[in-house]
Amino acid sequence: MYWIITKYLITAGLIVFISEVAKRSDKLGALIAALPTVTILALIWMHIEGLPKEKLANHSFYTFWYVLPTLPMFLLFPILIERFTFWITLLLCVRLSLFCFGAVVLLAKVAGVQLL
Repeated sequence: MYWIITKYLITAGLIVFISEVAKRSDKLGALIAALPTVTILALIWMHIEGLPKEKLANHSFYTFWYVLPTLPMFLLFPILIERFTFWITLLLCVRLSLFCFGAVVLLAKVAGVQLL
């Protein structure tokens, strides 16, 4: 139980840290957020818990494919936030990401990668 609490505290602390840095510096906050810190933490937790290398490799491989459909959202968000409220912008970006996810699933399937 202590291990799970430790994982939660470290992971949550990282998110709070990134948001606090972003308050002071947009660029530095974005740089830290863009680093695959969550994936790295997940890989560390999985390794410490003794998961096999195959699980770690699969996690990394599929993370690559699942990140791709979120990238257009980061380009569209700054444009939409100027025209709409935060919540509408977020909703539109989530919809865009879901659409892009569908497209990536189809493209990955052509490449021989089964995502769903």
